[in-house]
Amino acid sequence: MSPRTPSSVASAPQASASLTPASRWPLERALFALAGTATLLAALLAATVSPWFLLLTSFVGVSQWMYVTIGACPASVVLRRALGLEPGCPRAPR
Repeated sequence: MSPRTPSSVASAPQASASLTPASRWPLERALFALAGTATLLAALLAATVSPWFLLLTSFVGVSQWMYVTIGACPASVVLRRALGLEPGCPRAPR
């Protein structure tokens, strides 16, 4: 194996930081951001207002498992229809 010289490092192809344009998030990334925000908000509300807000956290967890197992959850349906987001890595055909 030959050592890399500065000229060969400069000519190496650059890896893309993301597979989609920066202005367009894939569906999975938007779902992850939405779930994290809802979970943090529910935890804050449960600590300051009422422990009943922990039900929101449960709903987020169930929705995430729905997306993992069947490929759809209430939030994914809304994000696909309202914003036109598409999955970053489509499901393989069965």
